[in-house]
Amino acid sequence: MEQRSLERVVSQRALQIGSSYPCQICVLAFLSGVCLTSLFLVGLPISTFTSSTTLISHCNVKQDKLERWFGDKRPLSLLYSSWSNQSSNEGKSKAPHLENCKLSAQTNERLDTRLVNHTFPPWKGHFSSTPQGAYPPWIKGSDEENYPLTRKVQRDIWLHQHPLNCSDGNVKFLIADWERIPGFGIGAQIAGMSGLLAIAIIQKRILVTSYYNRADHNGCKGSSRSSWSCYFLPETSPECRDRAFQIMKQKEAWEKGIITIKENYTSKEIWSGRTPRSWGKPWSYLQPTTDINGSLIAYHRKMDRRWWRAQAVRYLMRFQTEYTCNLLNHARHAAFGWEAAQMVLESQFTDFPEGVEKAAAKHDIESFVWSSHKPWSPRPMLSMHVRMGDKACEMIVVGFKEYMHLAERIRKHFPNLKSIWLSTEMQEVIDQSRLYPHWTFYYTNVTRQTGNMTMATYEASLGRETSTNYPLVNFLLASEADFFVGALGSTWCFLIDGMRNTGGKVMSGYLSVNKDRFW
Repeated sequence: MEQRSLERVVSQRALQIGSSYPCQICVLAFLSGVCLTSLFLVGLPISTFTSSTTLISHCNVKQDKLERWFGDKRPLSLLYSSWSNQSSNEGKSKAPHLENCKLSAQTNERLDTRLVNHTFPPWKGHFSSTPQGAYPPWIKGSDEENYPLTRKVQRDIWLHQHPLNCSDGNVKFLIADWERIPGFGIGAQIAGMSGLLAIAIIQKRILVTSYYNRADHNGCKGSSRSSWSCYFLPETSPECRDRAFQIMKQKEAWEKGIITIKENYTSKEIWSGRTPRSWGKPWSYLQPTTDINGSLIAYHRKMDRRWWRAQAVRYLMRFQTEYTCNLLNHARHAAFGWEAAQMVLESQFTDFPEGVEKAAAKHDIESFVWSSHKPWSPRPMLSMHVRMGDKACEMIVVGFKEYMHLAERIRKHFPNLKSIWLSTEMQEVIDQSRLYPHWTFYYTNVTRQTGNMTMATYEASLGRETSTNYPLVNFLLASEADFFVGALGSTWCFLIDGMRNTGGKVMSGYLSVNKDRFW
């Protein structure tokens, strides 16, 4: 008993001494000395520390980390620069945030082309092991994470647009230029083409798109200039395109109705015409996942149009070209490159020699399994499209604070959410983002509007190439983000929503500052 009492007295006395300020200083100095000693010994083999304490193993760091701690950013800068010179990601230093665009383009071409003597491209089976049961590889996520019947619809649209024999006398065509009405944005052009695709399916015609004014610039080379195929794979096969433009010159084809063009249809038919009924009415059982003013929208008057435009935009953008892939690589590198470089350096267990890492042996799993993964980006990511300016004539426009209010609502449920991909045409929005230091904002480096300016004037000031490329980059990155905040009154946000709802993002939900004006 006396021994135990003595131990308690000693323990209490030790606790009192340990809580004193001088003692704390001594302990801190001792621990600092241990760390500094281990830092000076960092050149010794790691095995020297295998029997040491946990504290020492935490102090054991690589030389390149020490250099960064003491202000030497050379390894980080060298790696970032090496990636800048290989934005197609074909170099030896694998950049996790970049895609091998040449390889991806070749894969996309292969997946969009019928095999010889086969009815399907080399798609993987989903419903069965037969080619007829294959599903389109551009649809991600489970069926529950996409709009109803998305896989079947995408498969059927592809088959409709890629008949086995385009020279068959029974094959009819609808040839259409993209809209060129002054003031029409990219969103309006895509919405108009979605209506024409619906007409083509209902009338059993092959849709063939023609002149695309936004691709009429020096970035689109060769035959892809002035064509949708500069950015995405064509809506139909080369054989069908050639056949359509060939018989377009024949008077008989016009007389027999084999050829029709956009001008054969009224604006009402194109913009608010019938939705194809080939698949029944799957929009009638859409799961409510759109939040407006704190309430889920279970029903509105244009549910069929929302479902169809989602299917149409997904099909038209099903495969990116090498040009579009490179645009995305440049955007990702500018936004995420430094973070990716730091992440890669911190994961290395060998010294960084002269800015180029040693080539490691490549294994089959890297080529055949991991290669299909999407490029890295900070996760989770919220995409936010703030539409203001001259859009006030079409919808209720709200300030940036309202968008951020919705972002904070999401963050309350997902507290690890810190990153926002911000797309907007207004410089004032970019400036206001600095008022939210607890968020990390990413955005493209482009001149934005200041003051009152119409969208058409703003786009003209950027030039055709920039005014087309940067919105498409924002659009595609928004479709891949984990969450989205936007304005459904904007056609652009409406189409982003469609891409997300056919890209495995249904259950992420959509928080909107307003509703579509036609609902």
